Amino acid sequence: MTRSGSTRTEGRPRVIVINDDTDFLSLMSELLTDIEGYNVEVCREGNHAYQFVKERQPDLVILDIRIEGQDVGWAILECLTLDPKTAQIPLIVCSAAIRELQAHEELLERYGIEVLTKPFDLDALLEKVASALARGNRH
Repeated sequence: MTRSGSTRTEGRPRVIVINDDTDFLSLMSELLTDIEGYNVEVCREGNHAYQFVKERQPDLVILDIRIEGQDVGWAILECLTLDPKTAQIPLIVCSAAIRELQAHEELLERYGIEVLTKPFDLDALLEKVASALARGNRH
């Protein structure tokens, strides 16, 4: 399911949002497309997420760590950070699992992964996205 098609629109960063909540995906797609003009694609199936990202090579991935079960998001994160073809793509982990995020804080920092805890406000989302995209442009 894509918001703006499968081809890259010139000058518009491509963002993939991975989450199993369709309402959340719709909201994120609308916010990032309508407010910032990003080219947003969504993926709601954890078992296809890694391949989805690998094929599309986005400028940013926003990932919920609690997707289709407790460890699926972490497995996706591990695949993305360890594969040389996806390791350079900036990641934002977006989750309400605050204790779990705190337990993995060192790992997230080591890989330079931004964290956005739910619930969040629009300014926090846009700031994290802009920061991650700017970091990705330096590579």
